Amino acid sequence: MIFSIIRIEPNGRRTVTTQAFLSELGKVNWNWSLGQANTWIETYVTTFKDVTDHEGKDRTFQLFNPNGGL
Repeated sequence: MIFSIIRIEPNGRRTVTTQAFLSELGKVNWNWSLGQANTWIETYVTTFKDVTDHEGKDRTFQLFNPNGGL
């Protein structure tokens, strides 16, 4: 299940990497590039923000609540 790729850190931060997302897509024979996956996440998943701390296309996205918990 796709939710299994969301990693919960000790401080409660929930993150997912582009590579983990691609790994799950590969299990159902969807072969996307890192760029295609990033574009899809940025376009269709509005509750993630990019928190990548390095250069490259394997990015890290953090789950956030845009409504401040309301």
